[in-house]
Amino acid sequence: MNPAKVLVVTVLAGALSIGAALFGERWFEEQDIDFGGRADDGRIATLPDLRLPNIAGHEVTSNAWAGKVVVLNFWATWCPPCLREMPMLDELQRGVDPGKLQVVGIAIDAPDAVRRFLDENRVDYAVLLGDIEAVELSRRLGNRTGGLPFTVVFDALGRRVYSHTGELDGATVRAHIVPLLGLESG
Repeated sequence: MNPAKVLVVTVLAGALSIGAALFGERWFEEQDIDFGGRADDGRIATLPDLRLPNIAGHEVTSNAWAGKVVVLNFWATWCPPCLREMPMLDELQRGVDPGKLQVVGIAIDAPDAVRRFLDENRVDYAVLLGDIEAVELSRRLGNRTGGLPFTVVFDALGRRVYSHTGELDGATVRAHIVPLLGLESG
């Protein structure tokens, strides 16, 4: 077969695969959730039992966040969109009563890289160190493409109410997080 045809077919197949994956991710995100523990598509529908170390090596469990709106944000130091959304998440955490909200950054990165980053950048929300199991957790929470950043929001009853692959913006926070906190979104 002609090498040019092989190249064109390969590029087209790749583009179709990527398009199908992105369409599938968006389609799955918009499905209604049955709050019996799993969504209709198999995703986790309630706040999972997390046990991850913080930067000091102390284990943190999700029980500590009972009764709060929880924003789980999977990120990495090498991910530019992750770093761009962090100040907004930090401002959100600082601006809300800590009894109502817990933003949790789960770093999918080398612990030394996370420590260096946090030494140079103030972050007022909880940062936990993820591993391969945390990557799998993000997939079970709806991150079908494995992309970063990936954010999942749980209401104060622990029900998964929103997820988003990619960088969050202010409009998304106002539409999907602020109402859960009983705050004005204007």
